[in-house]
Amino acid sequence: MKGDVVHTATGEPVVLVDIGITRLYEDRQVRIWDVSLEPGECHPWHLHHNPYVVLSINGSDGRMDWLDGTEPRFISEYRGGAVYRPVSPVHRLTNIGSAFYRNRLIELKDLGENAGGPIDIGPGDRSVQGQPPGDVLPDGRVPVLLHNDVAIWTLTLAAGETRELDATHQPHVIASLEIDPDDETGGVHVPDAKPYVLINLTDEERTWFVVELRYDGAEQNRSTS
Repeated sequence: MKGDVVHTATGEPVVLVDIGITRLYEDRQVRIWDVSLEPGECHPWHLHHNPYVVLSINGSDGRMDWLDGTEPRFISEYRGGAVYRPVSPVHRLTNIGSAFYRNRLIELKDLGENAGGPIDIGPGDRSVQGQPPGDVLPDGRVPVLLHNDVAIWTLTLAAGETRELDATHQPHVIASLEIDPDDETGGVHVPDAKPYVLINLTDEERTWFVVELRYDGAEQNRSTS
């Protein structure tokens, strides 16, 4: 947690920061963060207590360094991509690319802190650019990542277009890929209406991530790590 003191492999103390930079939303099930890094900028040492989803708004290349001295992991995120990750050891993230990087990070609290500890979700999953994992849905959603726990699509609407989404069965998170700097929500919305109507009120084409929390109610049947 933020403020906790941990130690490097050589015994040097490190104070942990939040897993995200700006908290955008929180309820009983999810906690949603903005993580934005300029080229060369680093998000300092932090520790995840919940499995989480990363939605890439602006892609770049990154390096994950591990506090225990394990070899770094190099990642390349692309706009419109997504990752589903289990908890992992203390690490930091550096934008080693030449482009601005931004994501929406969704902590799944029912698979971690609400369950008394992180539930074993296996290795998680990662989208592959240009390789959708399924067919386009009748409402126009394009699959990005389909996992037993979470399903992620993108949906693009023309200016002024309206689309009704079936959000009847499981909780959903909606996150815009176009960010209005004056929008304090960061383009994130957790709908309570079922079905949910998404409206593009702008005069330009817009795209949203649609995230379905498929695990809802099933997490109690799995063991914690």
